[in-house]
Amino acid sequence: MIASANIPGERETLIEIYGDQRTNFLIAIDGVSEDDARRAAAVGELTLGGLVKHLTIMEQYWITTVTEADPDAEFDVEAAADAYRLTDDESFADWVDAYRKQAQLTDEFIATVADLDALIPIPTAPWAPVRQHHTVRRILLHLFRETAHHSGHADLIREAIDGQSTTATMARDAIRSFERG
Repeated sequence: MIASANIPGERETLIEIYGDQRTNFLIAIDGVSEDDARRAAAVGELTLGGLVKHLTIMEQYWITTVTEADPDAEFDVEAAADAYRLTDDESFADWVDAYRKQAQLTDEFIATVADLDALIPIPTAPWAPVRQHHTVRRILLHLFRETAHHSGHADLIREAIDGQSTTATMARDAIRSFERG
């Protein structure tokens, strides 16, 4: 029989899994120059800078959707126009810092939110005109999926820029750690 005292609870598990996904994303963008962060390296216009900006805004948006639940909310399409690209007055480093800070805030939210089963009204949008309600848990799982999805994009873009890949970086770091004992 396994002692249940050593098994983390749901919130701890959610924070741990989300942290793993964020780590994968941060590995993919680590050490990227400002110029490379703005460079689209795959088919399409996605950049590493645009992805870190999008993930930061997305986390802020969904946590605010829960904490300031508004049954009449509508998604602001115009406000999201630059969500996937760094503007001339924004820096990659600032968005990476903002992403890390938002990660801490989101982890605190996960640890303290009163009820993961609470139903939250989801803002309507042109692609979702009928009001829906989702549990806090489902919203968090959406954040995890988005982060994992865009971590894959970041890995492909990074590999196209300079040949670095998350998997190779993680393997190299594990070998170094093992060799150090």
